[in-house]
Amino acid sequence: MPTAILTQPNLHVRLTSERLEVHGPDPETGEETLLWPIPLHDLERVVAGEDVHFTSPALAELLRRGIPVQIFSWQGRYLGGFLPALQPAGQTRIRQYQRTLNPAFALQIARRIVAAKLYNQRRVLQRLQAGRPQQEPPDPETTLTRQTIDRLEGLFTPVRQAGTLDELRGFEGLATACYYQAWATFLPDDFPFERRSTRPPLNPVNACISFAATLLYSEATAFCHAHGLDPALGTLHAPDDGRWSLALDLIEPFRPALVEALALDLFSHRILNHGHFESRDGGCFLNPDGRRKFFLQYERRMERQFLSEAVGHRTTIRQQLEQQAVMFKTALENPDSFEPFLIN
Repeated sequence: MPTAILTQPNLHVRLTSERLEVHGPDPETGEETLLWPIPLHDLERVVAGEDVHFTSPALAELLRRGIPVQIFSWQGRYLGGFLPALQPAGQTRIRQYQRTLNPAFALQIARRIVAAKLYNQRRVLQRLQAGRPQQEPPDPETTLTRQTIDRLEGLFTPVRQAGTLDELRGFEGLATACYYQAWATFLPDDFPFERRSTRPPLNPVNACISFAATLLYSEATAFCHAHGLDPALGTLHAPDDGRWSLALDLIEPFRPALVEALALDLFSHRILNHGHFESRDGGCFLNPDGRRKFFLQYERRMERQFLSEAVGHRTTIRQQLEQQAVMFKTALENPDSFEPFLIN
């Protein structure tokens, strides 16, 4: 069990020897009972709702073992978490501050991030197109997808030759808009997706994209902290108050492989339906039952092993996400060593 997901209301988590014991209301009687014992030896992280109660010994043991805890509100908003005590990394952060202020370094890293995202968007569409029944003459959706694949291919050179970060961001925005237009044609008809909407998401597809990106972002932030980096200092995303810009940078190449691919699976395979969403605060959000199903599928995708052609061995998306933080740290001294995540 790499991740323990505790979202049921009124749970109490206690430490007993080498395991956590999760107590809560019995589904039939309502009386407090032991619901799940969780061995600590194979636990890597904990995701919990805001009304889950941890005893101090349980929380201390999690931190002692280097197991982070992420806390989400009952509405599904990431509130923050507990990270194990970190080793001081003064020299690393000074070097990161120097490098981030260097326009040539920032542009070099940002180009590679956008090129990798562009490559992954193209590969996702190619895979989806390969699984679509072929017709002669091609239907409009097939034609759009083929045209989009070609258009993305044509953006590689401009991205790699972009002379400023603003120019690069313009190409990234254009590529993503084209990509979403073609990607949306693979969704079921009862879950349309006209455009990307955030803060708030306006429909179920946007709600899933936003929630997956939030989970990925929170994990990238924790990995940056764990490796002595300041997650606020990005390149593609300019440093700004109120966001972890480096974490946003590092997750960009993972969005096609994790965020959009997961959303498509959830709707295409009918894992989620309209009953798993609720309208509030002017937007559309997963309800508690929807979030439980979402967490399960997110974890399965993050922990699914695959043979990566880029790294030459079996790995997982989560391992590759952490590796991005490690590689960025190395790139502070050798920018050419930074290789963003690529889909096979």
